[in-house]
Amino acid sequence: MKIYNHFSEFKKLNNAVVTIGTFDGVHYGHQKIIKRLCELAKTTGGESVILTFFPHPRLIIDPENQDLKMINTISEKARILADLGVDHLIITPFTRDFSNLSPAEYIRDILVDTIGVKHLIVGYDHRFGKDRKGGMKELEEFSKLFDFKIEEIPEQDINDVAVSSTKIRRALLNGEVALAASYLGYHFSLSGQVVKGDKIGRTIGYPTANIFVEETYKLIPSDGIYVVTVEMGNEVFKGMAYIGQRPTINGMTRNIEVNIFDFSKEIYGQDVKMNFLEFLRHDVKFTGLEALKEQLHKDKTATLDYFNKLS
Repeated sequence: MKIYNHFSEFKKLNNAVVTIGTFDGVHYGHQKIIKRLCELAKTTGGESVILTFFPHPRLIIDPENQDLKMINTISEKARILADLGVDHLIITPFTRDFSNLSPAEYIRDILVDTIGVKHLIVGYDHRFGKDRKGGMKELEEFSKLFDFKIEEIPEQDINDVAVSSTKIRRALLNGEVALAASYLGYHFSLSGQVVKGDKIGRTIGYPTANIFVEETYKLIPSDGIYVVTVEMGNEVFKGMAYIGQRPTINGMTRNIEVNIFDFSKEIYGQDVKMNFLEFLRHDVKFTGLEALKEQLHKDKTATLDYFNKLS
């Protein structure tokens, strides 16, 4: 898949099959649209193009509300779309000027003159252009004027999936990572660099790698203990992750840590990916490190039980 970070990098296609959206999570509902996009490109001899936006339009249109967090970073989203077989991904810098394009300018200048759209696939009730004034009526008018075809994914097809990015965000913020996975079709993950911590974990037999997630817009699940797998290069390890402020030692910052089972290497500075499989328990304050150690032993047993049931 070819990735473009600006329209100026994109060379107009002869037969572009296009869909548009933020596609945060690239969940089952999104995957229905993308599967149809790739099928249509194949049957018409065209090339599949996804036009997506960064940052999320809501953060530009409503700048006072910065609480919205993303299920995927932009690089995570790109990897998933590539795996689904998309040919081209255009990541449009969403700006105030872009949001002010009229429906006519949006169709003519972007889809027709820049991308070369011949087929456009949209979800039901797709809105576009300044103040979201453009809809199916305008698309049908412009398709005749600019000679491209439109296919609308029926409401029933999307509703049958009964999933949305909002539902997934809510599940993750409640720690319901298994529920989120059932919506996504894959396990939610966090990626980042291993940074130095205060090494308290190793004094009680549970050393952890502290993970720094650089993208501030990335959603972090609810505080607690989770069953995870940890990817480093081509290797995958089992482990349990912790998210929280470490109340037992009166911690002041929210940490993301992982205890990797059967692992003793120094990995400071390395990039790791954690896949969240199951929520074990909420974060609590213990009477001291010995009580915390006893609970971590129970957590590890529960984590190993989880993996044993999978095998």
